[in-house]
Amino acid sequence: MKIGIVNDLALAVTALRRALSLRPDHQVIWVAKDGQEAVDYCSVQKPDLILMDLVMPRLDGVEATRRIMAESPCAILIVTVDVHTHAQRVYEAMGAGAIDAIDTPILGHSDARKASRPLLDKIDQIGRMTSERDPVRRAMPEASSQPAGESATQLVAIGVSAGGPAALATLLSALPRDFPAAIVIVQHVDRAFAVGLAQWLDEQSALRVRIATEGERPQSGVALIAATNDHLTFLPDGRLGYTREPVQAPYRPSVDVFFQSLVQRWRGKAIGVLLTGMGRDGAAGLKAMRDHGHWTIAQDAATSAVYGMPKAAAALDAASAILPLGSIAHALAHALAEPGRHANSVTRGDKYE
Repeated sequence: MKIGIVNDLALAVTALRRALSLRPDHQVIWVAKDGQEAVDYCSVQKPDLILMDLVMPRLDGVEATRRIMAESPCAILIVTVDVHTHAQRVYEAMGAGAIDAIDTPILGHSDARKASRPLLDKIDQIGRMTSERDPVRRAMPEASSQPAGESATQLVAIGVSAGGPAALATLLSALPRDFPAAIVIVQHVDRAFAVGLAQWLDEQSALRVRIATEGERPQSGVALIAATNDHLTFLPDGRLGYTREPVQAPYRPSVDVFFQSLVQRWRGKAIGVLLTGMGRDGAAGLKAMRDHGHWTIAQDAATSAVYGMPKAAAALDAASAILPLGSIAHALAHALAEPGRHANSVTRGDKYE
């Protein structure tokens, strides 16, 4: 993998180079001392992955991420000292298109391999995400028995990745406190950030936003977010649970795994929403939802920070409606007010604005 490093601290660059040197398949093609240099370098020699610091002179990591994703889009991993101290900026960078975040390896650690392993594992995961062609067939859970009764609760199932925090904040903030459906969100984010992300989104929304816990049932007016590195699924009785299977899925948690479990195990009405994100995760699951009679929405290209996942859904004809982000909240309210009416319709553009 060809990698660009963006960091103004010489010790941090040395630590990153040392970690990457443990893997001969990784090549550092350039090092930028600030965000502006990174934007310039990217326009000339775009890497497979950028390791982006947050706090830098001239142009910080958030704005550099935003500009790179607009001009020379590629995978970006935030690598900075003590990511939890900079949680707000991490969410902003992920909203601009960064995939994930991790601490800078400790240079003086006695075991270089141990210190480098979290970063290298994260790079491997991103490599699988960006290089896979059709992972969704391998990511399907096994069919299981359906619960006997139909749930009276309506459900909105949302899948999102790079660009997600900002997109979710926009969508959730537009929904009223008495929103008449339960919401379950699968965001590609490390478990270390899931709780903080839920708290941050809760501050942006009139709805209650919190992490999904093992064994609970979705509730109207509450948005639940997957909160581990395992997959969030529906159990046979309609409750939520976490599972390591399928272990080979390149995305953890996987939107496809969640959407497929919904098709198999949720006995109520549901709407599927696939927002901004890199790769294809969620496209096949959204298609399965639509084929099962649920109404489905994909975010449009113009408002997506990364037009990967919704683009894949559009290519599969998985979306009943392709809408700008600002129209989705109104579309959800309209569809929930008239359940069943939109299941087989196709909508494009800004009809709901």
